[in-house]
Amino acid sequence: MNGTGTGMKAPVEQHVAAADLPPGDLPWQEELQGRTVVIKFGGNAMVDPALHRTFAQDVVELWHAGLRPVVVHGGGPQISAMLARLDLEVRFEAGLRVTTPETMDVVRMVLTGQVQRELVGAINAHGPFAVGMSGEDAHTMTAVRRGALVDGRPVDIGLVGDVVAVDPGTVQVLLEQGRIPVISPVARGTDGRVYNINADLAASALAVALGAERLVMLTDVEGLYADWPHSTEVIEHLTAGELDVLLPGLAGGMLPKMEGCLRAVRSGVGRAHVLDGRVPHAVLRGVFTGRSPGTTVVPDSTPDRGGTSS
Repeated sequence: MNGTGTGMKAPVEQHVAAADLPPGDLPWQEELQGRTVVIKFGGNAMVDPALHRTFAQDVVELWHAGLRPVVVHGGGPQISAMLARLDLEVRFEAGLRVTTPETMDVVRMVLTGQVQRELVGAINAHGPFAVGMSGEDAHTMTAVRRGALVDGRPVDIGLVGDVVAVDPGTVQVLLEQGRIPVISPVARGTDGRVYNINADLAASALAVALGAERLVMLTDVEGLYADWPHSTEVIEHLTAGELDVLLPGLAGGMLPKMEGCLRAVRSGVGRAHVLDGRVPHAVLRGVFTGRSPGTTVVPDSTPDRGGTSS
């Protein structure tokens, strides 16, 4: 992508050092040149102004380093705040927001009209990089209604969708033009209705469709705990097979994150990182150095890529 869209890329060491990260030997640097990295932006980094700014800087630094970042954002805190203002119920089942038609109107408004605009603005403070869009645009994402199980029993979670098809054409065009797509996780269903898509699962599906080398998810904890709530020991590295065994025992917001990681690495994504978004520059540290708090998921059989896992 050098020389396209918004200008030439500078050496990666220069930009990593500018973000107070260690220059020099950067794992996977050559491997990642020109490759797509899908980043799910959510958690505390969305509501902390300082972390919001450093995330935007990280995304631009990835672009300068020759990568092709794509951002899929959540908006849970903002949606819940707006629902509370409108005196509408806030409820979750199996880590997913129960979405009535009234709730869906709020989800759509907050994600595409507020959260996306703020994130696009933060990235574009560094130059004309970001372009906002939704999974509805150009049928980028198509969904079907998703069910959920609680204690082994099915529950109705409303207009929550699972992505069944991704047309990455519009996103690819933006990437080829040197832009950074910022995508809201809302999708048109096969039945014509609009669905709320969990941002973790949307990012996973998009990473697969784009043939991404990395999937990065930000969260509000240090990573996947080995024996929560009895221990705060974090599993730093595990294979898809190991995660598959653990998945039925997970709950809350970590469930869709790890489900998304598992889907991604089993469908061709090189590796998936769940990083502590409360740490400044978590994205750069995780992608370039592997020294950001979090959990990395790799395929069951993966070659040595010359770097440490986060």
